[in-house]
Amino acid sequence: MKIITSLFCVISLAAISAYGWGANGHEAVGYVAMQFLAPNALSFVQSSLGSTYSESLGPAATWADDVKSSKAYSWSAILHFVDANDDPPTSCSVSQSRDCADNQCILGAIANYTTRVVDTSLSADQRQEALKFIDHFIGDIGQPLHVEAVAAGGNGISIKCNGATSNLHSVWDSGLINKLLSSNYDNSVTTWANTLATRIKSGAYQSLAAPWISCSSTTATASIQTDISNLLSKRAITPLQCPLVWAEDSNSFDCSYVFSYTSFTDLCTSDYYTNAVPIIETQIAKQGYRLAAWLNVLFDGAINLP
Repeated sequence: MKIITSLFCVISLAAISAYGWGANGHEAVGYVAMQFLAPNALSFVQSSLGSTYSESLGPAATWADDVKSSKAYSWSAILHFVDANDDPPTSCSVSQSRDCADNQCILGAIANYTTRVVDTSLSADQRQEALKFIDHFIGDIGQPLHVEAVAAGGNGISIKCNGATSNLHSVWDSGLINKLLSSNYDNSVTTWANTLATRIKSGAYQSLAAPWISCSSTTATASIQTDISNLLSKRAITPLQCPLVWAEDSNSFDCSYVFSYTSFTDLCTSDYYTNAVPIIETQIAKQGYRLAAWLNVLFDGAINLP
């Protein structure tokens, strides 16, 4: 399968620093996914990532952030988000044609690297790179401010976190998560990921998990299987329904909560933190589960999730 990659080799001077969930959040997404991989997907992940990443999507999940500031990968910075040109908290929406018509965003990136990770004409290193991008971008798309254009995804909004000056985007990337890990999980990402996976298997998330991997919207019915099948059969980078639905899901929190902060309030020591925690934990669990489902369909032909 011949894949055109030049589409993404564009440097955007407008691209700003955006680190998704930060290292801890991204690793948690990867560790959650590892607990739901089907046999062939697990085998590919372990053999592709190897000892460099402990054969795990957890350590590999931060690679895309680690390299995007380098000259060799500077073109990838714009692929970590989609600038939803909406108006939170009044109105939230994501539109492929409005916000990512040229595929130069996270929606197009997921499509591109999905085709590449199963392309056996590519080298092992190229397929590993594709896997690491998928690992990272499916995590990124669950961060509400990676699906928002206002103030550059919140980067331009100055706030306080634990007494220090920060910005809204950074607080959602890492400030809130770091406090959560310290307060509830003894600063252990694996303990946190195991807790989230247990909630999916037999706890509070068990009844919620099936809708997480549905790609149907109010205007279209789709599944991960049909989305991937259609993409691979066309042998071209085309819009996908699932990432768009997941982006819309994340973007909805920009209206319902993210921008509801009170000026001059420390977001990491107030009720804002308390009420943000359930959103963050659910989004991390969702994206880990979705990542596993995505890879299972690619390598095992079915979602194969409990």
